[in-house]
Amino acid sequence: MRLPRLPLKPLCLFTLTALHAIAHANPDAAPADAAADPAGAPPMAVVEVTGTGQSRQVQNISRADLQQATPGTSPLKTLEKLPGVSFQSADPFGSYEWSTRFSIRGFSQNQLGFTLDDIPLGDMAYGNSNGLHISRALSSENIGRVVVSQGAGALGTASTNNLGGAIQFVTLGPSDERGVTASQTLGSDDTSRTFVRVDSGLIGSGTKFYLSGTRMRADKWKGDGPQNQEQFNSRIEQQIGEHTLSAFFNYSDRREVDYQDLSKEMAARLGMDWDNYYPDWQRALNAAKGVYTGGVNSLDDAYYLGQGLRKDKLGGVAANLNLAPELAAKFTAYHHSNEGQGHWYTPYTPTSAAIPITIRTTEYAISRNGVLGDVTWDIGMHTLNAGFWAERNNHTVTRNFYAVQDGAFIDHMLRNPLSTGFLQSFTTDTRQFYLQDTVALLDGRLKINAGFKSPKVDIDAHTFIGDRADGSLTAKKTFLPQAGLNYTLTKDDELFLSGAKNMRAYEAGVGGPFSQTRAGYALSIASLKPEMSTNFDLGYRFKRDQLQGSVAVYYADFKDRQLGISTCAGIVGCAGTIVNVGKVETRGVEALAVWKLLPSVAWFNTATYNDSQYKSDYTDNGKLVATDGKQVVNTPKKMFNTELAFGDAAPNANGFFARIGAKYTDKRYYTYLNDNSVPSYWIANLSAGYKFRSVGMLKDLSLQLNVTNLFDKSYFSTVGSNGFSTSDPAGTSMTLLSGAPRQGFVTLSGKL
Repeated sequence: MRLPRLPLKPLCLFTLTALHAIAHANPDAAPADAAADPAGAPPMAVVEVTGTGQSRQVQNISRADLQQATPGTSPLKTLEKLPGVSFQSADPFGSYEWSTRFSIRGFSQNQLGFTLDDIPLGDMAYGNSNGLHISRALSSENIGRVVVSQGAGALGTASTNNLGGAIQFVTLGPSDERGVTASQTLGSDDTSRTFVRVDSGLIGSGTKFYLSGTRMRADKWKGDGPQNQEQFNSRIEQQIGEHTLSAFFNYSDRREVDYQDLSKEMAARLGMDWDNYYPDWQRALNAAKGVYTGGVNSLDDAYYLGQGLRKDKLGGVAANLNLAPELAAKFTAYHHSNEGQGHWYTPYTPTSAAIPITIRTTEYAISRNGVLGDVTWDIGMHTLNAGFWAERNNHTVTRNFYAVQDGAFIDHMLRNPLSTGFLQSFTTDTRQFYLQDTVALLDGRLKINAGFKSPKVDIDAHTFIGDRADGSLTAKKTFLPQAGLNYTLTKDDELFLSGAKNMRAYEAGVGGPFSQTRAGYALSIASLKPEMSTNFDLGYRFKRDQLQGSVAVYYADFKDRQLGISTCAGIVGCAGTIVNVGKVETRGVEALAVWKLLPSVAWFNTATYNDSQYKSDYTDNGKLVATDGKQVVNTPKKMFNTELAFGDAAPNANGFFARIGAKYTDKRYYTYLNDNSVPSYWIANLSAGYKFRSVGMLKDLSLQLNVTNLFDKSYFSTVGSNGFSTSDPAGTSMTLLSGAPRQGFVTLSGKL
């Protein structure tokens, strides 16, 4: 039996009552060391803004930001407060992968680099062929910090996607102290999330480890269907003299029911809360036979059900070696395996004359094995860095159709299909080397770095069933330079300047050049080139007792941009078209400031202006598409974020903490000709709670309330869920998702 949606007012009343009780339970409790606690709420802290000493625009998200988000929130969502960052998702946690859209300075998610403890996560796209999403790689409580490079990732970043910036996630390692950390979250739409982590503390001769388990259960905020996940994370570290050896294993089993993709016309006719038919099987059958009710007038207005299932295993070993006072090295070997299926009940392919519906699947498998190595050598005024990355990735993608007899809910991988639309396999070999020298001059006030990387990516594609393209493609560059400088004006002021050239390798699997038909591939191969970008950053960082921040201007020159053109409704699954639209130019300015108004009050603000334009027209099936001068799709020109944070400034002090923030996102186009867009919006969020050291046997006890979309704004969050179209003047393109309404969550956490 489904419980009713948890209403916000009783939730707030319960929380405030509980906070009052906690505040008087142990008024003499001593401060706690919350920084070592993976679940306990910390004192007030703000983003570690400045990226001091870097020659690129670099910012960090601190442990405090991660902890004060709703448990289970994707760390990508916590990054949206930073300048240049745009994030959208249709769920309150930002973890619903079909809807997740993340971009920096106009570069989309599949043009950015993502790593976890240096291990590549690929482009984290929904139909991923080269990695996995961070929400599946690691529970949010086990992330220690996040490093964001807006302009260009460091040369050693293990990615061949990052035309633009890079995101580095760092695991919160095992604690030196033994303990058990647990948290329980309850909230809107029957949300229940349990997290337990066991830290061994130091045992034996320098050994320590942690084990954690996470169980997530929630319903969709509209329509019907669960959003479930189980995760297991583990890591062990062994100290041997000056060296550290470590091993890790992470597992995720995620099952999420989809929201119906909308068009603007559908939203106006059926409402922003419109969703698929499930569990009304009879209505879905009637619609598949052309009998519509309740304002529906199209086969594509709704389907019975859609869902994504993903199982991932990620493991590896690493060695950090201090070989001499001036020489250090680190090596990592990893393996990642994935099995995934996307289920879509399609009325376009019947099971039988009586049942005009089948389950259409897109099925994925990934097996990646890789190794990374880096060496750092200090020689006088020089710091030399060199490293390599090698990976072999075997990936398959299949389109199958399965018989369906009734509307019974299926939450497992399907076997024995009725028919197969296509079956492809891809073997991708990646090799990348980099070398860099950083020179310190003027007593260290001036640091100049210069280096290059040499990537080579070979894809061997085979099509066993269907008419999709196959063959071999190689993307390589022997010399991709990167250079920068950092000049310290005073101990609190510095200038930085950087430039970098990057290449994005071809994409294997869904969305890449081999997802075209053989005929389409033959037509596009002549203009098919690896995407290339050149990025420049110029900025100023400052830090005062009560104010710190940065200002940066940037320019990006993007060549041979490959666009995927949707040719039919997403559920039909037509082969797409890949076209080279030539050049894109981006210019922008970013500003960030954190003002400490009082010892316990800080005001955080960021502002972004980004102008990303296509600078070439292109031809699609012989027809000229006049995109020159048009804005890049899903790229807001203006963004602004403001956040007021309150909490005791004394380290780990007891007491109340709170944050209230709001993000403005400008309008975004979803057609290449800019003839349709979604409007701008403001979204506000609230986090508040109480923390103190101990109650009885419990330490670091915290009760926290999170409210997302505080003012219950109705808006379009995701654009491009089914790709982007050339033109949509009538607003009928089904490629939009509405954002979640106001949601409330309460989390109780503590440590033994």
